[in-house]
Amino acid sequence: MPELAQRLPPALKGRMFVGVLPEFRKDPPEYLRRAAAEHGDIVNLKIGPQNVFLISQPEWIKDVLVTHQSSFKKSRVLERARVLLGDGLLTSEGEFHKLQRRLVQPAFHRERLAGYAASMVECAAACRERWQNGAEIDVSREMMHLTLAIVARTLFGADVSSEADEIGSALTEVLGLFDTVMLPFSEWLEKLPLPSVRRFQRARARLDQTIYRIIAERRKSSEDRGDLLSMLLLAQDEETSGRMTDQQIRDEALTLFLAGHETTANALTWTWYLLSQNPEAEAKVHAEVDRVLEGRAARFDDLPQLRYLEMVFAEAMRLYPPAWAIGRRAKVDYAIGDYTLPAQSVVLMSTYVVHRDPRWFPDPLRFDPDRWRPEAAEQRPKFSYFPFGGGARVCVGERFAWMEGVLLLATLAQRWRLRLAADQRVEHRAMITLRAKYGMRMIAEPRAAGVRDSLAACPPA
Repeated sequence: MPELAQRLPPALKGRMFVGVLPEFRKDPPEYLRRAAAEHGDIVNLKIGPQNVFLISQPEWIKDVLVTHQSSFKKSRVLERARVLLGDGLLTSEGEFHKLQRRLVQPAFHRERLAGYAASMVECAAACRERWQNGAEIDVSREMMHLTLAIVARTLFGADVSSEADEIGSALTEVLGLFDTVMLPFSEWLEKLPLPSVRRFQRARARLDQTIYRIIAERRKSSEDRGDLLSMLLLAQDEETSGRMTDQQIRDEALTLFLAGHETTANALTWTWYLLSQNPEAEAKVHAEVDRVLEGRAARFDDLPQLRYLEMVFAEAMRLYPPAWAIGRRAKVDYAIGDYTLPAQSVVLMSTYVVHRDPRWFPDPLRFDPDRWRPEAAEQRPKFSYFPFGGGARVCVGERFAWMEGVLLLATLAQRWRLRLAADQRVEHRAMITLRAKYGMRMIAEPRAAGVRDSLAACPPA
């Protein structure tokens, strides 16, 4: 191998023992964006004892996630996520991951998505009926409750509406404390009786309480409802022919329960914010919704006609990708560009960084749904936009999320427009997902023109 290919990229200057960790933790996505803008498509970051290499070239990202994916395994984030998610789809590896993915995949086939659509619209209709003219709404909280109700109902046949606030608080606590879990040497820290460790354990136990209750109720009824939970309960181990244990089902259920609502809720929150700041795009959304739905409830078959709304959702996830970074750990020395990264290095790919790269998205901070017209999108490299990842670990619920985002936006936009509260601060907070740091308080304003009462067509859930 040529001598040039064996060099490492020059490391960014950091502090002894911790490297760039203190600066990185202040605002990870923006730190990475600035580093890429200043140092190029590969940046050498020392974060604690770990070698981390940020790559921002779409072709390299494709190689890591797809072409050479067998040379990598999951990163430290997913390794450490096992303290919450166990051996679920996000955290498992190798043949076990393939087996679990094959097991879960049928729950997201097209014919099942068509059935989920009606439940999504019913839940959204119930949500919009609670809103009042002129009321201040924390849209981030509303979207969390809405998507939580949908994933519980569609994938697990459960009603968790009475627990939504407790589940939401537990989830916020868990994700907020996950930073501590990610610190160097946290494997030892979590064994100590620290207040933060105890809060993490209490929050995890609260989430487990709901999941195990749902599992117990379904086992007791022995009913096959054809949903994801039924698939998990009926699944047999190929080697032992035994059923999955409650622990195994818990790990898969909790993974999809959380991933299935947290990411979509954040994407929707940022979409409402961006529409409130871009009245021309908002007017186009309302015109499309009125033209396609004509006052009735949205349906699965309407999705191809709600094309502008899909473009709006895509553009919101460009600017505020729910999963703001993806990491992989190299199993072997890996050549990339003019360098060779040593085995065990972490390769970091940030959607936040690449989605805001002016090479692929001119005037990148501008909200412009027209970027997603086919003639424009086809000109960009494939992995200049990857909000759901790629390769064997691409998000299993990607189509579910696209459908949910568009149908919920359409249903709520039939009745309401949302205006940002005058004193609302808008900043992101990068946990595992990209949340609105201070919530998203907005004022609900009713829409009258072009909208008929659709309650009869879409009764509340």
